[in-house]
Amino acid sequence: QVQLVESGGGLVRPGGSLRLSCAASESIFSLVNMGWFRQAPGKQRELVASISSAGIINYADSVKGRFTISKDKGKNTLDLQMNSLKPEDTAVYYCNLITVLGHKAYWGQGTQVTVSS
Repeated sequence: QVQLVESGGGLVRPGGSLRLSCAASESIFSLVNMGWFRQAPGKQRELVASISSAGIINYADSVKGRFTISKDKGKNTLDLQMNSLKPEDTAVYYCNLITVLGHKAYWGQGTQVTVSS
């Protein structure tokens, strides 16, 4: 059972920045695909950014050029640097991990990001 714990959410003004981190109970440098999802009130959960076990990175069109996903080997965290935040980025952000072998999926509890003036 992999445990994921997100942190770094909060309230920020439009144009501001936040950095989210997802701490995992097992190595994120093994055969796992990871990603950040978000869910706004009344909307479906959507993929924001992902990084495969091979290091291939993808972003949702809505965040390209503003968000950066990365792994921190020293801290064993999956990070999401979010710049130029917009009100429409407001959502609960979830960390996701899927094992390459067995395709088991794990989710964190989520962290709230609110972009408002």
